[in-house]
Amino acid sequence: MVRTESTMLALGTSAADFDLLDTQGRRVRLADFAGSKALVVMFLSNHCPFVQHVLHGLVALVREYQPRGVAFVAVASNDVGTHPQDGPAEMAKLARAKELPYPYLFDAEQSVARAYRAACTPDFFVYDAARKLAYRGQLDSARPGNDKPVDGSDLRAALEALLAGRAPALPQRPSMGCNIKWTPGREPEWFPRG
Repeated sequence: MVRTESTMLALGTSAADFDLLDTQGRRVRLADFAGSKALVVMFLSNHCPFVQHVLHGLVALVREYQPRGVAFVAVASNDVGTHPQDGPAEMAKLARAKELPYPYLFDAEQSVARAYRAACTPDFFVYDAARKLAYRGQLDSARPGNDKPVDGSDLRAALEALLAGRAPALPQRPSMGCNIKWTPGREPEWFPRG
């Protein structure tokens, strides 16, 4: 397991458009979330121990903030040639088993991960109502094997600030997780190697 940190995309960056299929075969686009007060774009994967460690807490956080006008969407971008457990069939099984309350999209061409400069799973990008990046980084300080609670404290603080009409506080801490599994030849020039 390679521990990789978020690239910490520049705040104020506009949300990149996407048009992907969810686990039920429906097309989901950035424009579908136009009415939300904030949008959280999450890069997740089925197999990653970092995602597995926080998934229960993440689902609870999503259920808490959706009624308050926050939209959530998850994107899986791993190469299924090397990680078939991260492909559409397994994503659909996980979505049903965990009753995921957000669309879980498959980024087969890895173009969405590239556009968002996603480096790891989990990786979180929070956009304000104008779809400008207001927060990027970790859910909280919980990691597999540490004693930190999965409480979503960092993401929660960012959402509370946005809902109150304020910019999320600085500094923002990068997320850490499994690296995105790029298809050979698709690795972005900015992706950490080593």
